[in-house]
Amino acid sequence: MELVLRGARVVDGSGAPAFTADVAIDGGRIARIVPEGGGRRPSAAQVLDADGLVLAPGFVDMHAHSDLALLTDASHEAKVAQGVTLEVLGQDGLSYAPVDDAVLPPLREQIAGWNGPGEDADFTWRGVGEYLDRLDEGVAVNAAYLVPQGTVRAVVMGWADRPPTERELERMKELVARGLAEGAVGMSSGLTYTPGMYASDGELTELCRVVAAYDGYYCPHHRSYGKGALAAYEGMVALARTAGCALHLAHATMNFDVNRGRAGDLLALLDRALDDGADITLDSYPYTPGCTTLAALLPSWAAEGGPAATLERLREETTAEAIRHAMEVEGSDGSHGVPMDWSTIEISGVGDPALAGRVGTRLDSWATARALLLADRLGTTVLQHVGDEANVAAIMRHRAHTGGSDGILHGAKPHPRAYGTFPEYLGRYVRELGVLGLEECVAHLSGRPAARLRLPDRGLVREGHRADLVLFDPDTVASGATFERPRALPVGIPHVLVDGRFAVRDGRRTGVLAGRSVRRAPARPAAARTPAHRSNRTGDRR
Repeated sequence: MELVLRGARVVDGSGAPAFTADVAIDGGRIARIVPEGGGRRPSAAQVLDADGLVLAPGFVDMHAHSDLALLTDASHEAKVAQGVTLEVLGQDGLSYAPVDDAVLPPLREQIAGWNGPGEDADFTWRGVGEYLDRLDEGVAVNAAYLVPQGTVRAVVMGWADRPPTERELERMKELVARGLAEGAVGMSSGLTYTPGMYASDGELTELCRVVAAYDGYYCPHHRSYGKGALAAYEGMVALARTAGCALHLAHATMNFDVNRGRAGDLLALLDRALDDGADITLDSYPYTPGCTTLAALLPSWAAEGGPAATLERLREETTAEAIRHAMEVEGSDGSHGVPMDWSTIEISGVGDPALAGRVGTRLDSWATARALLLADRLGTTVLQHVGDEANVAAIMRHRAHTGGSDGILHGAKPHPRAYGTFPEYLGRYVRELGVLGLEECVAHLSGRPAARLRLPDRGLVREGHRADLVLFDPDTVASGATFERPRALPVGIPHVLVDGRFAVRDGRRTGVLAGRSVRRAPARPAAARTPAHRSNRTGDRR
């Protein structure tokens, strides 16, 4: 054996009660688990005394925006230090594969607020498989990928707000199928982001039929988290069931004053569908503020044609006034149907260093927002203080819940969820508030997301499983990240292993790059399955 973790309190990711055991690791897998008093204790070249520590499966970040960070920041402490060993990329319908030479430049500009301009990325890939190949050269944590529907639409139709022709729809279906065949685990949408939001439910249903044929899942950032939130959730459930496709609801929140205390309405909707056989999961982060780009709050018509067209509309006085009216009076689709309250918008990051002094300030008017959008060429990231604590706690208790940071790593003052989501669950919501029990919470963060991803050998502390593991002190684990110090690292997580190798040891990042892509196993597409279907057809590159 290579390593024995001696006397750990094993919380195995299934929700079962904890037990004390020695866990032996060899060849990147869990070789033996010997419960206390269960027989001869294993020996190894290395023995780590884990007394007083919880040993859990590595955490799975079901909603990550590390698409470039994994390639450009070898340490990736934002996630590794939290105990994250697997991230799901390609979120919100916008990412960097599949692309072509025409789409890549405006796409990079559009999502620079999420990921930065990407000047230190080589962008040698174009397809999904090529992007995953780049990850396989060695990254900090493992990564799965969702085909981004908005990017697919941009490749086929640009940023046009119109229905696709029959040929364009077939081309989009071909690109989704190719991405799934090359290893993507499903498809994402950003239905408040252009150009993905221009797709009708009928168009999305056709793409989801392709996803279902490959036994993937659909992960929508749906059409409203504000005034129309419940109807938007209901629409996504109906769409996925029509397509016969598994559904995972991204950052499932009920935000703004119109939804205060209404989490129960959402959970009742989901329970009815689950009891009727639907295959649904969701993720959330344990914070009330949201985070997005300032440009995303504009009405969708203002973004038609891409970033250059948006900037031109902002410069033109009559059109800019129409944008203001849509946001402040009507409550535009970009602002989730709720008239804009500028005081809830805090600047968290800018693209132009000359604007750095604006970070941490609140907006006070449309005039201020417009000037900033123009000066920063749409590169501004914002925190949106519109959440409800009661909703956050109620949703995380749900049987279909998993953890996702939605962590934007770019910007001078990012949301602390990027560096703190998983220890925040364990420290605040388990130990301090008792919203979740320890075993239950670990299942939400490991075993349950691994099941959604159809990973037969991850997400549990089991013999034969991958040795992606985290050891933490349940009495001290806590998020160090705050809104004032958003990049502070967590405490109480001394050891993290990726593929059986220490990525963090004694609280220090080791430099190990054992992460690889986790791909859907190559397979011929099957007929669309029933929503309740389960499969274990997922592999990786090891």
